[in-house]
This record gives sequence, structure tokens and C-alpha cells, in this order.
Amino acid sequence: MKILVVGKGGREHALVWKLSQSKRVDKIYVAPGNAGISRLAEVVNIEVDQLDALADFAEKNKIGLTVVGPELPLTMGIVDVFEERGLKIFGPNKEAAEIEGSKSFAKNFMHKYHIPTARFKVFENHFEALDFVQSASYPLVIKADGLAAGKGAVVVNNPREAKITVENIMVDRVFGEAGSKLVIEEFLTGEEVTVMAFTDGERIIPMVSAQDHKRIGEGDTGLNTGGMGAYAPTTIVAERMLKQITEEILEPTIRGLAEQGRVYTGVLYTGLMITERGPKVLEYNCRFGDPETQAVLPLLENDLAQIFSDIADGYLNVDEITWKDAYSVCVVLAAKGYPVSTEKGAQIEGLDKCQNDDCAIFHAGTAFSDGKYVVNGGRVLGVAATDHTVKGALARAYSNVKKISFDGMQYRGDIGWRSGKVSNSYF
Repeated sequence: MKILVVGKGGREHALVWKLSQSKRVDKIYVAPGNAGISRLAEVVNIEVDQLDALADFAEKNKIGLTVVGPELPLTMGIVDVFEERGLKIFGPNKEAAEIEGSKSFAKNFMHKYHIPTARFKVFENHFEALDFVQSASYPLVIKADGLAAGKGAVVVNNPREAKITVENIMVDRVFGEAGSKLVIEEFLTGEEVTVMAFTDGERIIPMVSAQDHKRIGEGDTGLNTGGMGAYAPTTIVAERMLKQITEEILEPTIRGLAEQGRVYTGVLYTGLMITERGPKVLEYNCRFGDPETQAVLPLLENDLAQIFSDIADGYLNVDEITWKDAYSVCVVLAAKGYPVSTEKGAQIEGLDKCQNDDCAIFHAGTAFSDGKYVVNGGRVLGVAATDHTVKGALARAYSNVKKISFDGMQYRGDIGWRSGKVSNSYF
């Protein structure tokens, strides 16, 4: 079978890496891909938002299955375009993908179906939002309604911060049209975790839980990023908690969407806060998370191509998905200036020195220049490793981190610090 993977980041590299291990797969194409992915797949110069061009390529090259990585093409309706042409594709259609594309839709959906989440209000007028924040209790979370590359949520601690944030999003449109509406919600406290799940629109099975590290600085300080690293499974979500999440959140979500005529197939991502009153949904995503995917997929024992193909055919065999009895870690290496700006072009050294046993280097923002890997994006590489303990996986990952260098390289030395099984920092 020929597979086309849509996307160009570390998540897509991890997907290609896992798919390439399948005996069912003859060849993998990636559009648009990156320098590291080109070692495993043929890179195609088509951007993720060129839906018709992607469908044309799939038809011409007799692609047996297309796998979509990022949210943009899913919310634009790539699945609808492919299915109209009779092309097999993995992911939710446009209506189902609105669960990520609109935070106000997601919050109203959760309210309707009694899915636990933070209390909230939706605003379409910035004057009304400003009136509300003057008398509200703090802290609050202010979110742009639409897609904002994972950076559209801002925690504010007082009316002044709230006023600035509302005006930045709704008046200055720092996130573009994503800021045409606002969701303002209560600030939840607890441990934040991710649970992704496979679903065919009726059956749903969770993957092992993961914990992302969003802030640029150690101890979860500094600016928000797309994610500086993750580990899986978490020590927070034990078997009993995962059962509760499945029964109270995942299953009602899939049933509710189906009831609305939005049958959801693919991967459902739930960002959760584990509070004193139990798990509550912070956000939904309509695809694999990044960098959680780089930590989760190395633990999957099954043929990923088979799972994707079965779901695209409408039937997920929930009894056959198994996970390694191990831990996995991914440490993100970011470019100089990230997340405010990105300095590109720095040469990446040391990749040839990294060990391969139970380790993997996932490329995100990389390119080739004069036969060398160079920095070409904010998050440059994901250094992943597995071991039978969290501490062992971290030691393996950071051992490889030490071997890699480029000008201005940033990373956190405390990935997994909330696991309770490791020391606060490796560096």
C-alpha cells in the first residue's frame, strides 16, 4: 500500500517513522515534509492547505491511504474533498473537526452533553467582553475562538491584563480571524495531561496518557510554546482514572457528535486538567498532538497502518491495540529566539553521533543546505527515547541532546519533572 502523510513537523516525522515499520506499507509520500522525513519517505512539494492539489496527487499516484497530521487541512475539509473523489483518508470531516476549529462550539457542545469542563462565557463583541472582565473573579483564561497554532489561550490575573488581552485578540487581531470571538473561562487548577484516542465514530479506545510541557522555561515558566517536550504514560492517569476519562468524556463526546450528524473518525485529542473534582476538558484537538505523538507512538506495539486503514474503513478493533510496558520521553530542541521569533539557517551538528537503540530523532524545523541539516523553524528537533523507567528514558534522551548543537539552541532540562519519579533537572 502507498501512503500519503500530510504535514511537515515532528508529529508527521513520528507518524512516518511508525508507518514505515508496517509490512503493509510499500511506499510513503509526505507533503510538504522536511529534511529529516526525506530519509524515510519521498517529499512532495504541496502545502497542507492545497486540498485539491493533494487529492490530485493521491489520485495520480494511486495512494491507498492518506493520513492528515495538522489541524488546518482537517478544519478546511480535506476529508470531505478526498471522500467525494472516493479516496481513502484518515481523519475527521470538516463538521466533526469543528470541535477544534471553534472553541465556542466545543464549549457549548460540552455544556449540552454534560461533559466536565470549566465554566465559561462566549463573546462576539469586545465591549461586552471588557465589561465582563472588569468585575470577574481572577485568574481567568481568555481564548481566541479559532485556530491560533496552539498559542491562543492566555491566563490573566487582573482586569488590566484581561483588558490588554481582549483588545489584542479582538481589536488588534493578533491571531487574525481566530479572534472574531472570545471564550473566557474559569482558571482550573490541578495536573494538565493529554489523552488521545482512536475512534471509528462509534467505538473509541484511549492511547496511553501523556504530559506536554508548554512553557519555554524550566518549572513551566516563561512564554507559551507549541510544546517543549512530553513523556508517556503519565503517573497521574492510572487505569482507574483512564476508565473514568473514557466513560465520562471520550465516549459521550463521540456519541454527542454522532447525534448531531458529525460522525467523528480518526484521532480525538483531549487536553485535560485533573482537578480535585476529577478530570475536566481544557480543549479538544481533531488530530494527534505535537509533541505528545513523539512520546506516545514509540510505545504502540501494533501496526499503525492497519489501525488507520481499519478506522478509515469504519471499523476499529478495540481488542487488538496494545502498549509496551515502558516509558517514553521526547525533548524538543528549539531555535534561537523561539517562541517570539525564529532565527533560521544555523547548521545542526552531532546528529550522526546519536545512538539508535530505543532512541529516535524526529525532525520538525529542519532543511538541507549544502548537504548539511540546518535550522528552518521554531521547534527544530524532538529527541525521543524509551526505557522501563521514566528516569531511564530521560537519561537516554538527554544523553543524545548533549551530542547535538546549533547556534542558539534552546531546550528544557526538566521534561517529566511532574512525574514524581525524577529529579527536577538534568542540566
